[in-house]
Amino acid sequence: MTKPLVAIVGRPNVGKSTLFNRLIGRKVAIVEDTPGVTRDRIYGDAEWLEHSFTLIDTGGIEPASEDKIAVQMRRQAELAIETCDVILFLVDGRDGMTAADEEVAAMLRKSNKPVVLAVNKLDTPKFHEAVYEFYSLGLGEPIIVSAGQGIGLGDLLDAVCADFPETTGGEEESVINIAVCGRPNVGKSSLVNALLGEERVIVSDIPGTTRDAIDTPFTRDGQRYMLVDTAGIRRKRAIEDESIERYSVIRSLAAVRRADVVLFVCDATEGLSEQDVKIAGYVHEEGKPSVILVNKWDLVEKDAYTIETFKKDMGTDLNFMPYVSYLFISAKTGQRVQKVLQAVNDVYAQSIRRIPTGTLNDIVNEAVSMNEPPSQNGRRLKIYYATQVSVQPPTFVIFVNDATLVHFSYERYLENYFRKSFGFMGTPIRIYFRNRTREDD
Repeated sequence: MTKPLVAIVGRPNVGKSTLFNRLIGRKVAIVEDTPGVTRDRIYGDAEWLEHSFTLIDTGGIEPASEDKIAVQMRRQAELAIETCDVILFLVDGRDGMTAADEEVAAMLRKSNKPVVLAVNKLDTPKFHEAVYEFYSLGLGEPIIVSAGQGIGLGDLLDAVCADFPETTGGEEESVINIAVCGRPNVGKSSLVNALLGEERVIVSDIPGTTRDAIDTPFTRDGQRYMLVDTAGIRRKRAIEDESIERYSVIRSLAAVRRADVVLFVCDATEGLSEQDVKIAGYVHEEGKPSVILVNKWDLVEKDAYTIETFKKDMGTDLNFMPYVSYLFISAKTGQRVQKVLQAVNDVYAQSIRRIPTGTLNDIVNEAVSMNEPPSQNGRRLKIYYATQVSVQPPTFVIFVNDATLVHFSYERYLENYFRKSFGFMGTPIRIYFRNRTREDD
């Protein structure tokens, strides 16, 4: 299931990054008193009670400013508002309501998105009366918070989570969301058209033709899909500051986050670039099952060893994702395009697999008997039992006597043993080690 998106917006220097760091529990956004420190949007996952969601920290909105950077930050925030499910509007109670707050509020009302208004920096009760003037913004009851002191965050999160969209259950879950990503001009739009059998996306040799991510629903052999052809992801220095393509990158990364499967397209005539590896790394970090589509295969001179040579060379660059599946295609001629959706189905099925606890622990015991856990300073790691806690990606918790004794090489050994035993082709898996407690027993 896709996590709800919550965008934190407001004018500069009201404490958005401090609140963001407080809610996700770690310092990701740079916090400084200088207005405008956060220019690009930053993502982070958070939890409150039974809710999991993704926070977006945005740069400050200065509606009246025509400064180049201020205009970019405003556009970034507008995109966050456009893509999110709930808007968390933060204002500064110490400064009082400003003209900029009123203009931002007017913009938020036009969005027709749920808005939660939080008045920040009200550390002590003597400042609480400042909240009343913000009722005039017409955005409901303001919530008193102090991001720096952690005051009022429970009430704030209750209000945010109350506005999350309701899940519709099995009907939506039957749709496989596919993100098509890669550098510009590797043939993503041609692939989409080949899969759909019609010209749904403009195809051009000019890099960057596709500016927006275009969602296209379709059904094949009774399975429903949602196909997203994302704009090409370029290096930051290759994107002009004022170009609309800068914001296409944002939509592309957002598409990867909400995908069930990622089709990563690269150019067979050029091989993997440094940027390709970075994009693949982002897909891996997001825990998405993926298929690498080596496109323009019709333009490559081949012999009996060409495919294996390509796989070996790409495997060296992508050594952090040895599980990935490869498919060598030509979107232009249709070569092997008919196999793409079957590959999507296969890796998606692997990403939602659940291993029975009994079977899992049999394999763990087998792995331990084949290769005893390491010892450190005279203490040996003891593995008690394991359980699978989630899917997409498959995630396992292994209970041990002391998690600090786990060496990364033994963790890699167990992951490889799981893959040898259960498959999980095409999907990352996560393994966490946890000290056993009496409560666990």
